Amino acid sequence: MAKLLWQPSEQGIKSSNLYRFMTGINARHGTDFSDYAALHEWSINNIPAFWEAMWQFADVIASQPYEQVLDDPGKMPGALWFSGARLNFAENLLRYRDDRKALVFNGESQVHKTFTYAELYDEVARVAASLKTAGVVSGDRVVGFMPNMPESIVAMLAAASMGATWSSCSPDFGIKGVLDRFGQIKPKVLFTADGYFFKGKPIDSLGRIADILKQLPSIEKLVVVPYTKARPDISAVPNAILYADFRSDESNLTIDFEQLPFDHPLYIMYSSGTTGLPKCMVQSAGGILIHHLKELMLHTDLKREDTIFYFTTCGWMMWNWLVSSLGVGATLVLYDGNPFYPTAGVLWEMAQEEGITIFGTSAGYIAALQSSGLKPAEKYDLSKLRAVLSTGSPLSIEGFEFIYAAVKADLQLASIAGGTDLNGCFALGNPMGPVYAGELQCRGLAMNVQAWDENGKAVVGRQAELVCTAPFPSMPVYFWNDPDFKKYHSAYFDVYPNVWRHGDYIVVTERGGVVMFGRSDATLNPGGVRIGTAEIYRQMDQIEAVADSVIVGQNWKNDVRVILFVKMAEGCALDEALKNRIRKTIRSNASPRHVPAKIIAISDVPYTLNMKKVEIAVKKVIQNQAVSNKDALANPEALDAYANIKELQED
Repeated sequence: MAKLLWQPSEQGIKSSNLYRFMTGINARHGTDFSDYAALHEWSINNIPAFWEAMWQFADVIASQPYEQVLDDPGKMPGALWFSGARLNFAENLLRYRDDRKALVFNGESQVHKTFTYAELYDEVARVAASLKTAGVVSGDRVVGFMPNMPESIVAMLAAASMGATWSSCSPDFGIKGVLDRFGQIKPKVLFTADGYFFKGKPIDSLGRIADILKQLPSIEKLVVVPYTKARPDISAVPNAILYADFRSDESNLTIDFEQLPFDHPLYIMYSSGTTGLPKCMVQSAGGILIHHLKELMLHTDLKREDTIFYFTTCGWMMWNWLVSSLGVGATLVLYDGNPFYPTAGVLWEMAQEEGITIFGTSAGYIAALQSSGLKPAEKYDLSKLRAVLSTGSPLSIEGFEFIYAAVKADLQLASIAGGTDLNGCFALGNPMGPVYAGELQCRGLAMNVQAWDENGKAVVGRQAELVCTAPFPSMPVYFWNDPDFKKYHSAYFDVYPNVWRHGDYIVVTERGGVVMFGRSDATLNPGGVRIGTAEIYRQMDQIEAVADSVIVGQNWKNDVRVILFVKMAEGCALDEALKNRIRKTIRSNASPRHVPAKIIAISDVPYTLNMKKVEIAVKKVIQNQAVSNKDALANPEALDAYANIKELQED
């Protein structure tokens, strides 16, 4: 039985956006819902009615009303949402134009910058005017190779205001990684900073940008934002102009928000690209807007008075998700740099200073914080903090317990899970419900998420495939360069026609929560029994001598055996005693099936640029198969250590 860690107070429940939304549904539809489960059941059985209510609740700004919410609730992909409506994404995010703080930026370099909502609108207006002068029109692509700083958001909003499509990579991407992405979509304008900081060192971006531009002839203008230097030398970079020289000098400009169909392309997002060229997923302005507002307002309980932070880069979908908080009028805190430099407490000091109420991060960061020995509650004033969000990979039970023991006892810990593909979540937080260790609180409203067994039947309490059986607004409208929708279909719909198969293993619990077990394509099958890697990682989190680990299945003698690679903590060594302890921990807390056949020390664990372990790439290396796109990795050199390991050729 999962351990109960937190329950909201009656006052907390009744003051939540979700409770207000539920009472509105009751009044409008004559229902009598008093808890989340009943509301969720109604939402998946009345999908058009739910999204119509969300449109009204979020007060979506549109110059032309919709004629129909959804043309066919049984059609996936290809369902048409809010047909007839005309709106602008940037207009909805810039609805507030007052002196409340919109953006607060803290860089590792001690750079601190703020924008009020009025200042943000003015800045976007000036950059939008310059983009128009540069020849950008609706449908063009504008891209960013930027740190997570205010100018990244300004450039995106300026592009969106005129109907251009935005795409971004973080500046730690390699040249090939950038070209694999931007090279496919042929952008007209590229925004970059001159560099970024990491662990106190300035890292130049302009050299890489110069090389990228040689192979990206579509770029007509390169806008350089000074960051590591006050006035960087851009003379060697073609078509380059400094941000201050590019931005219009005029003030009090009015933005002419282009009114566009609901499904007009807003973002191009990318798959990880570890198995070939990244897929370019085109997402709609209206779909992203209403989906994000649902998750922020109802599931995160975000309000105007909140200050929200997410530790992310511009290359991760959580950046896009965070930016939509502007539509609620909250204050966004941006951070660029290493989250443990110069100390393990840098983000928590920032939480104290900025009065952060919602703190978002990754499960990997929480595990690293736990290993660091820091207990933020003992050192920082976190009295304003009321929610911690975690995503990127499954958060272990120990990770859940650590937050309540070391950060704050009275807060909502929302482990959330979804994907870049939908730019949102399938399972996430419920401000009206309890938190149980290791469990995501709920499946998203109007998201008909189920766990399907090998026979395509929905199961509860058993590990099975995550599927979504009904359309949702933030589904990609199409993939780039995929005119016959073949790539799109093969990505989600080839296994179960008309049903989105996401590629994760989950358990739906009796109370409606979700436990994540990692990617189904990385699932282990020793003796034909399916095992999620997350089950083993949860046990490894308890072994202090192990800094990190990666688990793969090795094809061996007509079966699969479990191989556990461990990166040792500083000063620790892998000996037989430790191996036995690892085996005993896994056997006792998971099952004998989970016990690895081999435990091997390794120098490093490979991650994608979005900090996800790449088990599939490791499996390919140990089986002497080619890894097609190492530029999608943050540390591709780590894979070299997995080649030709003698122990893997032995029983």
